[in-house]
Formats: sequence, C-alpha cells, structure tokens
Amino acid sequence: MERDTIVAISTPIGEGAIAIVRLSGEEAIEIADSVYRGRKSLTQVDSHTIHYGKIYDEEKARNVEEVMVSVMRGPTTFTRENVVEINCHGGMVSVNRVLEMILSRGARIAEPGEFTKRAFLNGRIDLLQAEAVMDMIRAKTDKAMNVAMGQMEGRLSQLVQKLRQTLLEMIAHVEVNIDYPEYDAEEITHRLLVEQSETIKGEIEKLLLTSKQGKILREGIATAIIGRPNVGKSSLLNNLVHENKAIVTDIPGTTRDTIEEYVNVRGVPLQLVDTAGIRETEDIVERIGVERSRKALKSADLILFLLNNNETLTDEDHRLFDMIKGMNAIIIVNKTDLEQQIDLNEIKQYANGRPVITTSLVKEQGIDQLEEAIASLFYETGIEVNDLTYVSNVRHISLLKQAKQAIIDAIASIEEGLPIDMAQIDIRRTWEILGEIVGDTVSDSLVDQLFSQFCLGK
Repeated sequence: MERDTIVAISTPIGEGAIAIVRLSGEEAIEIADSVYRGRKSLTQVDSHTIHYGKIYDEEKARNVEEVMVSVMRGPTTFTRENVVEINCHGGMVSVNRVLEMILSRGARIAEPGEFTKRAFLNGRIDLLQAEAVMDMIRAKTDKAMNVAMGQMEGRLSQLVQKLRQTLLEMIAHVEVNIDYPEYDAEEITHRLLVEQSETIKGEIEKLLLTSKQGKILREGIATAIIGRPNVGKSSLLNNLVHENKAIVTDIPGTTRDTIEEYVNVRGVPLQLVDTAGIRETEDIVERIGVERSRKALKSADLILFLLNNNETLTDEDHRLFDMIKGMNAIIIVNKTDLEQQIDLNEIKQYANGRPVITTSLVKEQGIDQLEEAIASLFYETGIEVNDLTYVSNVRHISLLKQAKQAIIDAIASIEEGLPIDMAQIDIRRTWEILGEIVGDTVSDSLVDQLFSQFCLGK
C-alpha cells in the first residue's frame, strides 16, 4: 500500500487564485501525463521543472483545465518518491475535476499526513522533524515558527541522536566488561558510566528547562480575562485582538458566555478567554456563563484581572482576589479616564508582587504597558528566545522526563554497588526512550496515530 501512488488537494478548499493537486509514488509522473497535454510528455521532461499545458478529458474530447505542472523525480523530493504538483485554478469545480481525473487513472486519495509519513518511512526526515512540519503549519507567531523551523532542520534531532550515541557507547563498555571479565575493567567502567550518565542527565535537564516556553510557543498561554460585570473585560479582548469580537455596552452582564480568541502579544501567543462577569445572579442564562467563567479561571495559565478605577473594591472583588491566590496574574485597573475611587496602594497589597497596570481601554491607554508585562512574565526565565532547540511537543516532553528518570535510576544502581548489568538495563531503557522521540524505536500504531492528526494533502 505504501508503494502505490497517492493524490490529494494540498491547498485549502474554497475559492482562490491557485489550487495544487499533489501526487506521490512510482507512477505519479505516468498518471499525471495520461491526462496532460503539452508541448512535451511529462515522462520526457527534466526533473524539477515546471510545464504549461492542459488537462484533457478523452471521454468528452475536450480540455477541462489550464495548468502548470511541476515534475520532481525521486529520490530528491520530499517523499523520496516521484512527485508531481498540478497547479490549476482555485475554484471548487476546477480542482475537484482534476482530482477526479487523476483518481480515475489509478491513483488513490492520500490519508491525512501520508505525504509526510512517506518522507519519514523513506528516511527523508525523522519523526521529530515530521511533527515539526505540523508545528510550522499551526504556528501562531514568528517565534513559534522559528522553533518549528529549527526542529524541521534537525537541530533537536541531532542533539537527541548525539545523546543516544553516547548511551550506545556506554552499553558497549558494559558488554565488554561482562564478556571479558579477565581484563578486570569493572572499576574503570563504573567511573566512566557515572560521569557519562551525569552528563546525559544534565543535557536532558537543559532541554526540559526550555519545555515550558516551547510548549507555550506551540500551544499558547491559556489566558482568562476576569472581573466583575462592566469593568471592561470585553473592551480588553477587543483591544488585544484589534477587532470588535465582543459586544461592549454599559449594561452589566452583556457577556453571557465565554468568548475565545488567539492573539499574538509581542511574540507570545495567548489563548484569550473573555469570561462572563463573575457575580451572584438570579438570571439562569447569566448563571451558566458565570459557572463557565469559574471553570476557565481554574484551567488558565495566566489571569488578566480587571478592576474599576471609578469604584472602591467590593466583596466580589475580594472573592476574586482569593480565587487567584498563587496564580500567575496581572491586575488591571481600568477606566482611568474617570474619577479615581479605588485605592491603588490597597490593590498593590492584594497583588502581592504581581504586576499592576492602569488602563483606559476606551481611550486605548495602557495597552503597551500591559503587553510588556505579559511578555516579561513569559521571558522571565532568561532563556534565549532565538534558541532553536526548544522542546515544545507534549509527547517529547513526556519522553524526556521518562529518559531523565531512567538515567537517574542507572546512576543510583551504579552508586549502590549493584551488578553492572543491572545498570545496563536502565541505560538501555534511556536509549530506547530517546529513540521514541526521533522514531527509531517507535511502534507502528503510534506512527499511524501521529500522522492521522495532519492535514489531508500534507
């Protein structure tokens, strides 16, 4: 099945200037040539060239589309197979007509992610690089794109493979010690294993240090906007998104449900949730919205807590301060264009060291300071933002944690004086876990599951 020719539409469905139908497989060029009419047969053209022609329907004896066709012969292609890309007009009818004709000539529809899967199975990329392809597609900021590009280029893969090579050499030392005990190399082997295990543990810890930032760059910070009704939550969402996503009125309780939106704040992606004002209410619909707001608050990584500059703190404000104890939060005192009634010194005490920003959202004042505070929270660890060896994938983070524990177990076995072959079990386990990251020791079922998450045609 993995040697047949696959085809899919590789551009988004809908109206557009150009749509691309992509083929990959041993017969990709022959199948495309069977429906193509141009100055030269596609089977005779040079690799990595593009050609103007028509798609011809023999049954109806007419041209059905005007195209540009790219021909790329394996193994110097993304999949390491013959690849053809047919560029046609971007309308729904035209691209589907081309696809149907290709299917009628013996190709089959590609499964989600099958082009990238073939690149992996044919050794063009490893599993980590394959997952980086999806990260590039889903990137919400330039920094997230740079991290994905670094992984796509194999920087993280090279580091993982280097660690695996060191582990393999350690396993070889143990094997020599077991097979040739007459050389009495046990003491040297013990010392060597401890030193190298500590080095590997340190390298894994460095990678895990970047995982928080990497995961946020990949998935975004879950950010809840909270506060009493009519303090400016929806206005804040609209200001950050630069679009009127939420209805803004002077009537308290306008927002009855949570509104979610992605926004890029100085390179930091936020999953913004504008919540219904949290208060006690008899309104059934508003009460449901308030309950959803409480759930959003519990699952948030960052809280943007709005207060009204024109009012003193209320019991509801105090309850919200209690609810966000110990959480990452920025306190926003809004409506500074109105007379000040709130006590800022009291707010700073309740903030307990967390940033306090003053804004007038109706006059768009204080937004720059708020964005700076958000960016500062994200980059407070001091890790270089242009370090392209960020670990951002949840699967990779989980495996690195397992590998770290396995190498810690190996160190403990050696230091406790257990037989050296006992330590070898944990060393080999570390090697296997790291292999799962790049796909060297991964199961077929996991490979299928990972690629099923890809776009059709990628």
